[in-house]
Amino acid sequence: MVDTPSAARRSERARAAILAAATELIRELPYGKLTVEAIAARAGVGKQTIYRWWPSKGAVVFDAMLELYTGPDGLVLPDTGDIRADLRELVRGAIVELTDPGFEAFLRAMYIEIQQDPELGAAYRERLLLPQRAAIAQRLASGVRAGQLRADVDLDFAVDLLLGPIQSRWSVGLPGLTEAYADATLEAALGHLSA
Repeated sequence: MVDTPSAARRSERARAAILAAATELIRELPYGKLTVEAIAARAGVGKQTIYRWWPSKGAVVFDAMLELYTGPDGLVLPDTGDIRADLRELVRGAIVELTDPGFEAFLRAMYIEIQQDPELGAAYRERLLLPQRAAIAQRLASGVRAGQLRADVDLDFAVDLLLGPIQSRWSVGLPGLTEAYADATLEAALGHLSA
């Protein structure tokens, strides 16, 4: 007797296919030309399957982004005991992601969507931005406990110091997001944060 695939397995396969299709298409098409129809066709599902799980194209793209950014344990930063080295990896990694031509289109699309869709913006903050910031703050707190950072460091402000200049430059399309810029940003932040 042949086992009939369960609805749960079929659903998970369809969900994975939809998110993979969205990820592929956002790298191939300008966001304005990406449609739910195109995602459905690439994934081999009907449009109604997508709309059963997501209210909009932006919501699909956001979930595809979450798949790329988070693992089973969420975002965890390395803690080698060397705060400078660990933060260097963080800021350089941020620039690599932001300047990857395929990934940049994906990020810019999300940036547009969260500005226009308040519900999606709230989901972005709750499910991606705040957990990322918390992971960075946790690594900074470890640096405080190790005596590598000042005891009175405002962790939220410290995250802004590390990533704000990079995000600002990227959001307005300024050139110069290089490894050297990442290192200069880190050194400026550590000038304020170091014990």
